[in-house]
Amino acid sequence: MSPDTDASAAPETPAPTDVAPGSPVADTPPIDAVIPHRPTEDVLGVLTGTFLASLGLYLLQSAGAVTGGTAGLALLLTHALSTPFAVLFALVNLPFFALALWKKGVAFTVRTAICVGLISVFSLIHPRFLPLEQVPLLYAVIGGNLLVGVGLLIIFRHGASLGGFNILALILQERAGLRAGYVQMALDVAVILLSLLVLDVPRVLLSALGGVVLNVVLALNHRPGRYRA
Repeated sequence: MSPDTDASAAPETPAPTDVAPGSPVADTPPIDAVIPHRPTEDVLGVLTGTFLASLGLYLLQSAGAVTGGTAGLALLLTHALSTPFAVLFALVNLPFFALALWKKGVAFTVRTAICVGLISVFSLIHPRFLPLEQVPLLYAVIGGNLLVGVGLLIIFRHGASLGGFNILALILQERAGLRAGYVQMALDVAVILLSLLVLDVPRVLLSALGGVVLNVVLALNHRPGRYRA
């Protein structure tokens, strides 16, 4: 090598410009590409999300606690009525389906109706396979609301909701830029305050703590633009 030749300046081998169709490189989407969920992924996601959310609600119901949203309203009504939670949850959500159809479209409304139906079905299944007699109130409130929060996140990510206040919160997030978690928190507080009519103060305060846990999970993890798919 002559003194005038710089090894660092040697030309690099050019990268191939032609990629054979079907090769791993050709099939790999760009890093910032939006990858929509497949139908099978949506089905599994909705089943997973509703199962977790219904299990959390079952914990709360077993401990005599409440939470926010239409699920909280349904739990609250179980303390005053002999109607099963599954029936009350479906009935409370009926008025909100019209709002979903108007603002979110047919596909979202159908998926939400399916989620509400699955929650009702799972709420009938859980007691048969997981009978709970005594659940510590604090454990049920924290654990139950964490399960509901994670279940809601999964459901939101697959283009659906659990109806009721979820629909209103999602609409306000999209149209007014308000975070769904904070909107939901305000509505949930109102529901929990109503529970003072049928529950003792310590139980209501712990239920309020659980509502904060649930909505912090949503506020921290469900933000516009954070996730692409």
